[in-house]
Amino acid sequence: MLRASEKASPEARRVVWAVIAGLLGPLMDTTMLNIAVDDLGRDLQAGVGAVQWVVTAYLLAFSLTVPICGWAARRWGSRRVWLAGLAVFLLGSVLCAAAWNVGSLIAFRAVQGIGAGLLFPLMTSILIAASRGRAAGQLVAMVATPTALAPIVGPIVGGLLLHWLDWRWLFLVNIPLVLVAIWLARRIPDDRDTGDRAGARLDVVGLLLAAPGLAGVLLALTYAEYGLTRPACYVPLIAGLTLLVAFAVRGMRGPGTRVLVDVQVLRRRTVASSSAGLFFFSVGTFAALLVLPLYFQQLRGQSVLAAALLLIPQGIGTFATRGAAGRLTDSIGPRWVAVAGFVAVAVTTVPFAFAGPSTNLVWLSVMLLLRGMGLGMLLSPLMAAGFYDLPMDQRHDVSIVTRTFQQLGGSFGTAVMAAVLASAATSESGFHTAFALAAVLAAVGALLALRLPAHATASG
Repeated sequence: MLRASEKASPEARRVVWAVIAGLLGPLMDTTMLNIAVDDLGRDLQAGVGAVQWVVTAYLLAFSLTVPICGWAARRWGSRRVWLAGLAVFLLGSVLCAAAWNVGSLIAFRAVQGIGAGLLFPLMTSILIAASRGRAAGQLVAMVATPTALAPIVGPIVGGLLLHWLDWRWLFLVNIPLVLVAIWLARRIPDDRDTGDRAGARLDVVGLLLAAPGLAGVLLALTYAEYGLTRPACYVPLIAGLTLLVAFAVRGMRGPGTRVLVDVQVLRRRTVASSSAGLFFFSVGTFAALLVLPLYFQQLRGQSVLAAALLLIPQGIGTFATRGAAGRLTDSIGPRWVAVAGFVAVAVTTVPFAFAGPSTNLVWLSVMLLLRGMGLGMLLSPLMAAGFYDLPMDQRHDVSIVTRTFQQLGGSFGTAVMAAVLASAATSESGFHTAFALAAVLAAVGALLALRLPAHATASG
């Protein structure tokens, strides 16, 4: 059973650094590529629609891989699957840098997505196993730093690389990062022999339901900005939801049923509240990742690099509070830490709903700093809460379930904000509406966070 306590062991902290190293490449890669769409289109002589598939292919490959991750970890051990994910992501990065046209780049981005899809769901389960129930919030806070800072730092690094070099370096910089991560991965415990459903057969039916179901929903959200009535949106949405419902119903058939992912873990209040909180955390993070740079570029006429630099205060705020969030989660429990974070994000987003082309930048920078502090308070309590008093043999299931909700939240937030901006009568009114909606969604997250455990230990 997992319980929070005061201090993490040195061994657990070494595992954390290995996990951080493994996540740096995928985190930076995704955020850097978002600002390279124009450069890719010009260099590869491709239209916006084709270049968009460079991002979409990664997302779909990621979603197809996530459901199988838990089974693979039980079958071969977390360390081996982690190393496999790093190797596949490294291969994809090298191939992307050598891409000769947009078609090859799309295919190689899918290879990267497969590698990342093996890494992110394992992140939390590896930390929980390494912590042995001690100071889970602090360990999550350490990993939360690159997770929260990547959307801020990535565009800055990407802007510098694009300014001085070319888009291929967005992938080449992954090589040293991943090589270091492979070297550090020896610190991750080999848990093949724990009896944690080792050697279980692959649930092929579950895989055929979950993987395309999740991919369909994410694909629909990708195209939602162009209108929900378009077949490209509603066809994959209906198909994806149907498959996911069938997967969930099949997984609820009762104890003893071998399934790819045990969705019955959502019956635990801690897991359900953690999943909902992570959904809205991702909504707030990715919605801002889309809307804030566009506000600075379109309404204020800033360059891509200047817009990225203006987001630095938010990154500083995130870094400033992430350690305190972990310690508070372990000492007073996740509920009020998460509520405070969501409230801070909601309140500091409101000024942007009234901001125009000439609003004082110092005032907005202060709001971004405080908004970042709110975001920094969220990830530790939301991630750790799902594992409170959880049997160790369920950690992979909970990690995959919570990661899926987090992924869906990011796609949902991006799709909603893009649709709002696209449908607005004027650019300025679109930004006002988008920021107001983002504040409301953060407030909803605060209300849902009241369902999190109120104490540092909680029964499931």
